[in-house]
Formats: sequence, C-alpha cells, structure tokens
Amino acid sequence: MKAGWNVKHRLGDVCIIKPPKAEAKKKVNGSDLVSFVPMDNLGINQKFFAAKQMKALDEVSGSYTYFADNDVLLAKITPCFENGKLGIARNLTNGIGFGSSEYIVFRPKEILDPEYLYYFLSRKQFREKGSQVMTGAVGHKRVPKNFIEDYRIPLPPLPEQKRIVAILDEAFTSIDTAKKNTEKNLKNARELFESFLNLVFAQAWTTCDLVPLAEITTDITDGDHMPPPKTASGVPFITIGNINKETRKIDFTDTFMVPHEYIKTLKPNRKPKKGDVLYTVTGSFGIPVLVDADMEFCFQRHIGLVRPSTDIDSEWLYYLLLSPQVFKQAVEGATGTAQKTVALKILRNFIVPKVPLPDQRSAVEKLNTLSKETNRLESVYQRKLTALDELKKSLLHQAFNGQL
Repeated sequence: MKAGWNVKHRLGDVCIIKPPKAEAKKKVNGSDLVSFVPMDNLGINQKFFAAKQMKALDEVSGSYTYFADNDVLLAKITPCFENGKLGIARNLTNGIGFGSSEYIVFRPKEILDPEYLYYFLSRKQFREKGSQVMTGAVGHKRVPKNFIEDYRIPLPPLPEQKRIVAILDEAFTSIDTAKKNTEKNLKNARELFESFLNLVFAQAWTTCDLVPLAEITTDITDGDHMPPPKTASGVPFITIGNINKETRKIDFTDTFMVPHEYIKTLKPNRKPKKGDVLYTVTGSFGIPVLVDADMEFCFQRHIGLVRPSTDIDSEWLYYLLLSPQVFKQAVEGATGTAQKTVALKILRNFIVPKVPLPDQRSAVEKLNTLSKETNRLESVYQRKLTALDELKKSLLHQAFNGQL
C-alpha cells in the first residue's frame, strides 16, 4: 500500500447512503418529469447507465428509490448483486431519478470520486464477500445495510483517485475492444461451420429422395416414463440437464445412479449403445448427442433415442439432426406452453433426405474436419476471453492496493 493512503474509511462515512427523497420535492414540482430507471436499465460492466423512461415526480416518489446525477447505484438483491449490476447516474431528467426499491444509492462526499467508487464496487472480491452475508428467503436474498455501511475503502487523495480512474478507463476500453473482436471471431468461427452444415444438407434435400426419419432408422424412442429407483452406486441416469447445449456432449459429473437390476428391466431400444444419437425432445429440444463410446447408462423420457439403420452412418445421422432443416421441423412441430415438446410421432415423421452411404461418409469427413477446426478456434478464443477477464481483475486488484 502506498504511503498516505487511508484505509480506515467506512463506506458509510465517505458516502451518503440512501439520500432523502425530500430533496427531489424541493427541486421540482409533483407534475414535473424525472427519470425512471427499472432494474433492467442498470447494466453490468457499464459505468454509466441510460435512463430510458420519464415519469411525473408524484407518480414515483412514493415507493421507488430516489437518486440524483453522479450518485452510484448498486443492486442489492440476488442474483443482480452477484452479477455486478452497478452504474453511475448521469444526464437524468431535471437531475433526478427514481427506480427499483432494490437499489442501494451511494452519494460520494467531496473526498471520494464517484468513478473511483464505481470501480471499487465492481470488484469480484466485493461481490463475493457481500454474497456470503446476504439474508432473506431463497430467491430474495439481499446484502444487509450494515455490510455496505461498514465495508472499508482505501482512500488516497482525490487527484490520485482521478489518476487511477483514468488508467482504468484507458485499460478497460482497450480490453473491451479486444473482447468484442474476440467474441466476433468466435461468432464467425461458429457461423462458418453452421453455414457449411446448411449447405451440405440443402444440397441433399434437393438432390435426394425425401423420406420420414423412421425410414432410415431402426428405432426412435424415448427414456423410461417411470421415476427410476436411486442408489449410491450403479448405472448413471442422465436427464436433459446433463446435455451440454454448447458442446452437445453428456456431462456425467452430476448424475444420479440407478441399480443394475433396473437397467435389466428396460427394453433394448431404451439402452443406448455406441452409434445411437440422443435427441432432446422437451424444453431445450433439438439438441443431438452422438453416443461415441460403449458405456452403460440410461436416460429420462425428455430425451429421445434415434438408432440408425445399417446403411446410415451414425455421424451423418448426428449432423442430420443438427441441421437447420431438421431443427425447423422440430420448432414447427413442438407443442405445449410451459415446456415445448417434440412428440415421438413428430420426430419419426421428420422429412429427411435418403443419401447413399458413400456420400454420407464423404460429407461426414468434411464436416468433421471443419468441426475440429471450429472447436480449436473456439478453444483459442475462449482462452483469450478468460485471459482478458483475468487482466481486468488484476488491474482492479492493483488499483486498490496502491500498485498502479
């Protein structure tokens, strides 16, 4: 810590927390417009939030939280607090704003720069400590008032605060630009694969005979409809929550087990084997997963099993079920309100191209090559995004330890 830094200030001593609403009534009349800022308008990693609505003072002064230009707003309720919803008020209508009752409003005193406070509150360390002491019912937990008031902030002289803010502004602007470029590259890599996938099957749809999916498979079924018995050890039972939407793989790390005796009671077409393709049919429907290894497991009824015929390549079937042409049919055929479901009858009657086996394998080879390259690029870009996030955390740590 640099010499001269005072680390003994409580936030409650260097800020007015929850300024009184009476201020607003002294500044404007009840019919005058003020900014209205619901929780949705408060951003994450966004220093200044945009007030998009206006309402008459009399309409909002009763039950909403008051703030003014240059006040710092922090969401106090879960999960908004943990997510880092935070921002500084600027350009409010008549300099006045009202918003969610779940805001904590900080008005920095003359010795504290609002932007310095913003960066201090944006640290992951602050959110982690706050989340550990939250109180209230599940889903409605809030950061307690005493935690906020007693939390201590290192307070160098005001010119030093402004110097730190300038350094962080410049660094974070560069980091955010790098992140946007990386995210764009990641999106482009995914879109390149999706475009080629679409092209492959668009050609198949126009050059081959079209048949129901049931005609190129030996079985299309779903998991057992009865709740399975659980045991400490046995065979993994996967639910739709174990299907990773991004990787289209099964995550076996958080499954419960069922007895071997239970597996023996299942019909053969409900026992996955290498070469089958699982297909989610409820909720997040339309996700195919290739069973690419011999492993004993079973699955719930929200997952379908599609078993290819002998003249159908398993990987081709996987890509076919991944294609936009098939997904469109799933969307159009799904029924239900709370949870959309693709019924087995709909799944069996998906119209698909009947492609000769040599052509299937040729397409699979190209798709696999592009998929591997896409996965490699995704890994590179994800590592870069992680490194950029870590750089931000490091800079914030240095800033408030006198190391910048």
